[in-house]
Amino acid sequence: MHNRPMLKTTKHTITQFINSQSFAGVVLALAAMLALIASNSPLSGLYDKFVHWPGELRVGHDWLVLSKSLMHWVNDLWMAVFFFLVGLEIKRELIEGELASTRKALLPAGAALGGMAVPALIYIGINWGNSVALRGWAIPAATDIAFALGILVLLGSRVPASLKVFLTAVAIIDDLGAIVIIAFFYTDQLSLAALLGAGACILILVAFNRAKVMSIAPYVAVGLVVWLFVYKSGIHATLAGVATALTIPLTDSRGGSPLKKAEHALHPWVAFAILPMFAFANAGVSLQGVTMATLTATVPLGIAAGLLLGKAVGVFGASWLLIRFAGAGLPAASSWSQFFGVCLLCGVGFTMSLFIGSLAFTGQGDAYDTQVKLGVLCGSLLSGMAGTLILLRSGHKKSTSAAPVTT
Repeated sequence: MHNRPMLKTTKHTITQFINSQSFAGVVLALAAMLALIASNSPLSGLYDKFVHWPGELRVGHDWLVLSKSLMHWVNDLWMAVFFFLVGLEIKRELIEGELASTRKALLPAGAALGGMAVPALIYIGINWGNSVALRGWAIPAATDIAFALGILVLLGSRVPASLKVFLTAVAIIDDLGAIVIIAFFYTDQLSLAALLGAGACILILVAFNRAKVMSIAPYVAVGLVVWLFVYKSGIHATLAGVATALTIPLTDSRGGSPLKKAEHALHPWVAFAILPMFAFANAGVSLQGVTMATLTATVPLGIAAGLLLGKAVGVFGASWLLIRFAGAGLPAASSWSQFFGVCLLCGVGFTMSLFIGSLAFTGQGDAYDTQVKLGVLCGSLLSGMAGTLILLRSGHKKSTSAAPVTT
C-alpha cells in the first residue's frame, strides 16, 4: 500500500517524458525537412553561409581563443548540454526507473546490446576492406528517442503503453552505449595534462555531491571548466556533459530532487532549441548529382541496412532469446507483431547517428559527409515507415501465446 504514491509518481513521470519526446520528435522532423529544403533550393548558398558562420570565444588577450563555425559550436558545446540531459536521464533510470533492477533491465538491456552489435556487424561486412569507410561502423548502432517515441505516440491506443516504456529504456541504454563508443573509439591524440585537469574538476564535482551541495549552479560552473579541459584533451567535448550530470544529487534532505529539477528545466531547451538546431545544421545535404550509384555506395548502404535490418534483427533476436531462455517476458498487453514493429522503430537513428557520423569522417571531405547523411536519412525513414505499417496492421490483434509481464 505504501508504494502506491511512488508508483503513481513514476508512471506520471514516464507519461510526461514520453509525451514531451513525441512533440520534440515533430519539431526535430520539421528542422530536418527545412535543412533539406534549404540545401536544395536557391537558398543553399545562404544556408551554407549560416551553418559555417564563424564565432570566436576569447578569454584575456591570447590566453584562451576558441574559433569555430556555428556547426562546430552546436556539435561541440550545444550538444554537450544534450549529453548532460542524457546523463541525468541515465542516472535517474539506473537509480529508480526502468533500469533500477536486474529484472526490469534484462529485456531492454539485452535488446539494446543486440541492437548495437548487429547493425555494426552489417556495416562492417558491407565496408570490409575499406579502412576509411570502416570508421563509420558505429553510425547505425543508435536509436533516436525523440523520433521513435514520436511515431509511437502518434499511433495512440494502437500501441500498448508497455511498448513505449520498453522503447524508452532501449533508447536510453543505446545512448549510454554511444557515450562509451565515442569515448573509446572517436578520440584524437590525447593530452595528458588536459585529462588530468578534467579529472581534478570531476573530483571537485564528486566532492560537491559528497558535501550535499544541492544548488545546480556550482556543478554547472565547474562543468564548464570540465568541458574546456575535455575539449583540449582530444576526447570529444560532449562527454563532459555526461560526467557532470552523473555527479548531480538525485534527492535532497527535504525530499526534493535537484537532478529531476535540472532535467525538467533543461528538457524544453534541448528538445526545442538544441536538437532542432543540430538537425538544421547537420541534416542539410544537396541532392544535386546524387544517383543510384551514390545511394548504393558502401557507406550509405551499410548505414541504411544497419538501421533497417540490423536494428530489427538485433533488438528482436536478442529479445526473443531472453524471453525464450532467460525468463524475460514480452511487454504487457503486447503481441509479437507489435513488438516487432517497435523493434523496427529502433532503426530510426537520426540525431546520434548523424553525430557519430560527423566524428567518424572528420577531415575526410564532403563525399563522406553526404554519404553519411543519405544513409542515415534513408535508413531512418525506411525503418520508421516499416515499423509504423506493422503497428497499424497489428494494432488490434492480440497474441494468445505471449505471457505478459510488467516492464
